Amino acid sequence: MADQPKGNQLNIELPEEVAEGVYSNLAIISHSPQEFVIDFIRTMPNVPKAKVKARVILTPEHAKRFLKALQDNIAKYEAQFGPIKSTEQPPFPNLDFTPKAEA
Repeated sequence: MADQPKGNQLNIELPEEVAEGVYSNLAIISHSPQEFVIDFIRTMPNVPKAKVKARVILTPEHAKRFLKALQDNIAKYEAQFGPIKSTEQPPFPNLDFTPKAEA
C-alpha cells in the first residue's frame, strides 16, 4: 500500500480551522496522578472575565516530553534572536471557577 507510512514516519494532517491557531496570553496548568491539563486563556485589559480558548490534556510522560521540547525550542530561538526579555508580571489574577447557574 502506497499510503502506509514507512518505519517511524508519521503523516500529520493540519485542518484549516486548527491551522489558524488560537492566541493565548495566560495558561493555567493543573494535574492529577494520571494527567496534566493546560487551559489556554485570552485576557483583555480592564475586562474582568476571560474564557478558556483551548484545553490540552497530556499524560505525565508527555507533559515532561513537552517541557523538554519547549526548553529546546526556546534555547534555539534565543540563539537565533537573542534572550527573551522577562518583564515584571502583575499579581496572578483571582480566578473564579465556580459554575454559574443560568435560568
